[in-house]
Amino acid sequence: MDSKSGFLSYCGQECTKIPSGFCRMYGETTRYLDLSYNNLETLKGLENFPKLEELILDNNNLGDNITFPSLPRLKTLSLNNNEITDLESLISKLQDKYPALTYLSLLGNKACPDQLSDLEKDASDYQRYRYFVLYNLKQLRFLDSRCVKLSEHVEANSRGAFMSVRRPRVEEQHHEPRPSARPLPVDFASLGKHKGAYGKCNYKYTGKHSEGNRFILNSDL
Repeated sequence: MDSKSGFLSYCGQECTKIPSGFCRMYGETTRYLDLSYNNLETLKGLENFPKLEELILDNNNLGDNITFPSLPRLKTLSLNNNEITDLESLISKLQDKYPALTYLSLLGNKACPDQLSDLEKDASDYQRYRYFVLYNLKQLRFLDSRCVKLSEHVEANSRGAFMSVRRPRVEEQHHEPRPSARPLPVDFASLGKHKGAYGKCNYKYTGKHSEGNRFILNSDL
């Protein structure tokens, strides 16, 4: 652990949350914080680091339910190799909490469709992802360790809003709604006047109320 010049590293401690004593001791002076290679599932306590400009959270267990504390000075955020799958939700949170963010890295998360972590994705999938992120976080200058080109910003501004891929909800994946069956148009003027028979039925029914299969003989089935 080195707290000199506002740089603080607390890596490989296998902690699931940030120690409260750690926050009290170093929160007010830290500008750079590295919490990589832990088992973090929450970021509770980071609200005690108001001067934080760089935050490294690589190789933890942070998922879609993560809550980000407000850090108005934060410029760099690295979330590589975590458990984030919902890109839209993540971007919405970052927009709200980190207005000064210029560097973001999400490699190794399912939300980032790079070929290194998902063989089913290709370069076009990754580029669409970049356009979507850049459209929503217009101040970014680096994304996933790659400098953002001016041409990417131009393309993101014109097409990025349409690059989001909707993820089906779990219930939609297993319980797809069946198309509703609609009967033929009803002629209300003729209700109660129709006379008909089914197959070889020896009976015919005239009336306003259908009695279903009452007059269908077993030998006719």
